[in-house]
This record gives sequence, C-alpha cells and structure tokens, in this order.
Amino acid sequence: MIYLDSAATSFRKPESVRRAMDGALARLSSPGRGGYPAAMRAADMCWLCRESAGGMFGCEPMSVVFTSNATHGLNIAINSVVPRGGRVVVSGYEHNAVTRPLAARSAIISVASAPLFDNAAILERFRRLLPGADACVCTHVSNVFGWILPIYEIAGMCADYGVPLVVDASQSAGTLPVDMRSLGARFAAMPGHKGLHGPQGTGLLLCSGEAEPLICGGTGSMSASPNMPDFLPDRLEAGTHNMPGIAGLKAGLDFVKRLTPERILRHEQRLRARLERELNAMPGLEVFGGGGAAQAGVLSVRSSALDSEVIAERLGRRGVAVRAGLHCAPLAHESEGTLRGGTVRFSFSPFNSEAEIMRTSQIMRDILIKS
Repeated sequence: MIYLDSAATSFRKPESVRRAMDGALARLSSPGRGGYPAAMRAADMCWLCRESAGGMFGCEPMSVVFTSNATHGLNIAINSVVPRGGRVVVSGYEHNAVTRPLAARSAIISVASAPLFDNAAILERFRRLLPGADACVCTHVSNVFGWILPIYEIAGMCADYGVPLVVDASQSAGTLPVDMRSLGARFAAMPGHKGLHGPQGTGLLLCSGEAEPLICGGTGSMSASPNMPDFLPDRLEAGTHNMPGIAGLKAGLDFVKRLTPERILRHEQRLRARLERELNAMPGLEVFGGGGAAQAGVLSVRSSALDSEVIAERLGRRGVAVRAGLHCAPLAHESEGTLRGGTVRFSFSPFNSEAEIMRTSQIMRDILIKS
C-alpha cells in the first residue's frame, strides 16, 4: 500500500514505538497509585515523556498535559478561555475540533478569511478582528490545503490586544517550530498520532495559564479533597493514564528528534512539490498548490469530471490510500469554494518515497483518462 493519508493518521510507525508499547504492557502499571516498581516505572515514563515534549515545544514539563487526542485538548482550552456567548476570532481554515466546541459555547465567531497562501491578507484580517475579542483560536497548518499560517505574527497581535490565543498544532507538531515561549499562547493542542508518530489515543495540551478540567476524578494526588487539584498536570488528568500510549508517544518524540522536524518538513515538501508538478499536467484537475515554503506536506485536488470520493475509491482499489471529502473542516472548504464535493487530499510522511509519488501520479493519470 502507498499510504498518503498521514494528515489523518501516520499509519506507518517507527519500530521503536511498537517496542515501547509492548514494553509498557509488560513493565508499567499506573503512576501515582503506589510505590512499588511497576508504578514507579510508570511515573518515570510519564516524566520522561513530559520532559521530551517540553524540550521540543519550549515549555516546562509540568505544563505538558496528556490528552486522548488534539480534540480533547482543544475542548479543554476552549472551555477554559472562551466565556459562554463570547466573541472568538478564528482563521477561515479551522477544523471541526475548533468550530464545534465554540458552537457548544454559543460563541460569536469572527472569521479571518483570506485567499489561500496570502499571509498579508490574513494578517490584515486578524488585525481588524482581534480588538475586543475574548479569545483567538487558530490552526497552525490547514489540514485540507497545507497552508502554514503566520502563527507567530498572529500570536504577536494577540499579545498586543491582550487576547488569549489557543493554537491548534495538529498538522504542525513534528514538522514545524511550535515554541510556547515564543508564541506566548495560552494553550497549544496536538495529537500524538500524526506528526509525532505515536499511537492513536494520545495527545498533548501545552498550558501556560489556568485551565478548567473537562472531567473530574481520581488523580493519585490530594485524594482527601472533593475538588480537582489546583495544579498542573494533575488538574487536567483525571483517571488512569494510557501508559502504553504514553510510552509509544515518548518513542515517537524521540524519533522526530533524531530525524529533526526540519528534515522531515523538507522531505514532505519535496514530495508534495513533485506530486504537484505531476498533477498540474493533468487536464481537468484543479490542484490547490503553489504555496511553496508556505505549504506543508499536504496537497488537495479536485476533478471537473469525477467526484472526489470516486477518485479516492479508485485510488484505494489500486493500493493508494488517500482521503476525500470535507476532511472535518467545512470552514476551510467554504473559504476556497470547495464545499460541494470537497477535495482529494494527499498527505505525506518521512516513510514516503519519490517512487511512490511517481506511481501515484501514473495511477491518477489512468483514472482520469478512463473517466
């Protein structure tokens, strides 16, 4: 299989991730539940994972909170900073993991819409909308089109206007700099199973301020109190930890550090650019490229002759795994006029090769010719 759906989940994992998860099942119990060796090893693993993430993302280890995915973290962040009925500024490229929690809080959403890859336009739009806002929630990279938004400039504006910022780093963690100290963001949420190459069911929420828990329960600390602890990470980590997942995530973080996010990004951008050139030569195919350095390893296309879902199904039958449709991001499709029918999305990982890109191009050509 040629797997080109890493924006959903990085399917091929480093071997070290599998070994770490197997080892956790054999050697780790739960942290904070006892002083015996298996519990202490679990506590050590949690600390090592937090420490590794803190070093990569510019924050203190104890401000690294384990979540089940980025959506979980974004819900915590939004519930912590957005008052019910408050006004929130978002980009025109947000995922439902942002827009649905905002809708659940009856937020008034101001959309900083701008043409694809136009940094100047989107910054001007944010500049107009941020004054007086209660919060800003912004994706770092569009999961549909791969646009790397100017998040550090947006963060600077949020600081100027005193607006708390929540960053959705779902598509950037592991390939782009996400530095909490430089961003000054209140929160940044990311999954473990995409660019960090950990297992599904893992995620991180980086915190630089007070946070409200979504769920309450046991933490192994302050057990006599009827309330959740008032300190991180315990305040946000009710219940038993996913130790195989945390061990796997630690191994994924180590893998990314060895390769370096910079090398991973260059590799994925190189593959994206090669596929973009090949697809641009195919008649009747609209390719949402041209972003250059402002476009990550994600490429969307649509055909004037075939529905996106049909193309994806035919690619799948010939061994190429992609995603088609709205990609849980209807706002992004509204921004680019692709809401009807969506797009076919190709997304890459360090494990993809140029040979796979050329094979995919040939299969796409065959599919379009036979349409």
